[in-house]
Amino acid sequence: MSLHNRYPAASDLRRAAKRRLPHFVWEFLDSGTGDETGKSRNRAALDKVLFRPDILRGDVTTDLRCSLLGQQFDLPFGIAPVGMSGLIWPDAERLLATTAARANIPYTLSTVASQTPEMVQPVLGDHGWFQLYPPKDKDIRRDMLRRARDAGFETLVLTVDVGVASRRERQVRSGLTTPPRLTPRLLSHIAQAPAWAWAYLGHPMPRMRMIDDYAGAVSGAASNAHAGYQMRAAPDWDYLREVRGEWHGPMVIKGIMSPEHIPALEAEGVNAIWVSNHGGRQFDAAPASIDVLPQIRAATTLPIIIDSGFETGLDVLRGLALGADFVMFGRGFHHALAALGHLGADHFVDIVKKDIEANLGQMGLSKPAETAKNLV
Repeated sequence: MSLHNRYPAASDLRRAAKRRLPHFVWEFLDSGTGDETGKSRNRAALDKVLFRPDILRGDVTTDLRCSLLGQQFDLPFGIAPVGMSGLIWPDAERLLATTAARANIPYTLSTVASQTPEMVQPVLGDHGWFQLYPPKDKDIRRDMLRRARDAGFETLVLTVDVGVASRRERQVRSGLTTPPRLTPRLLSHIAQAPAWAWAYLGHPMPRMRMIDDYAGAVSGAASNAHAGYQMRAAPDWDYLREVRGEWHGPMVIKGIMSPEHIPALEAEGVNAIWVSNHGGRQFDAAPASIDVLPQIRAATTLPIIIDSGFETGLDVLRGLALGADFVMFGRGFHHALAALGHLGADHFVDIVKKDIEANLGQMGLSKPAETAKNLV
C-alpha cells in the first residue's frame, strides 16, 4: 500500500504524529500561547477565503515553478524555521534540508535549531536560508552570520518582532524545560511513545547547538534558555542597518503584520517581507496573517512570504491569491517527520503539490499566480 493510500492528506500526518510523539514533544510542536485564539484565528481566516470553480476549460496543464529572490524554485512553498526541530525527530534539520534540495525549495534553519549550519551544510545545496534571532553582542552576531554564509546559506531571514519570550502555557504544563531534562514525568511520556523512543536510541537529547557555542560568552548564562534569552536583543532600526551592512546577500524581514513600516524597510534595502504571527506561538491577540496580507501587498512591490496556519495546498493558493509570492510551512513538515521519519518530509511535499494541482484543475487554471481572478 502506497503512502498516498495510507496518508492522503496533511491531516493524516498530523494525527499520526500525535499518536507517535511523547506528550511533551507534541505540546512543544502543537501549542500556541495564551488561550490559543491566535492559532485558531489563523485557521478560521484561511477557511473564509473561497474560490469560484470554472467549467468547459478543457485539459489543464499545471506549472508550479516560481522565481523568488533571484532563485528558481519548482514549487511556491518552502520550509519555515522551527526551533529545536531535533526534539520532534532525530536529525530533523538535515532531513528537512535534504528534502528541500531534492524538491528544489528553500529550507530555513533557525538560530535555535538543534543542529548548526555546519552540520547541515553537506546536504544543503543552494537552498539554504538562515533565520537570525538577533543577538545583543555584535561580535557574536558577526560570527553567526559568517558561519551561516560559509556553510552555504545564501538568504538571511531577520526576525524583528519577538522582543521577549512568549509563555506557551501548554508547553509548560507538559513538564518540558529548555534544555529538556529527562524527569520521571517526561520518561513516562516517552514510555508511551515507542516509535519516537526507538528512533532516538543512541542519540543524545537535543539542544540548541549554535547557542551553546556562545553561551560561555554570556555572563551568568547557566542553561540554553538563559543563554538564548540573555543573548537575544530587541532590535531597533540601527540594529537593522548594521545587519544589512554585514550581510551581502538577500535579506528577508520576518514578523511583519502591518503596512506601517514598509516604506522605511524598503529604504533600508531589505529584499522581501515575511508576514507572520509565528503560528500563534508568540502573541495571542495578533490578527491572522492572511487577514493582514492584502493591505501589506498594497503597500509594497517587494516579494511577500507568508506563514502561520497554512496546512494544505489549497491554503497555498489562498495565500498567493491574496498577494503573497511564497508560502512557508513549519508544523506540517514536522508532523510529517514524526509520522513517517525520513520518508515524511518528501511525502508532505508531494501531498501539498498534488493538492495545489487538483485545486488549480478545479478552477481551470495552470499557474498558482492566476488564482486571484477566481476569488469569491
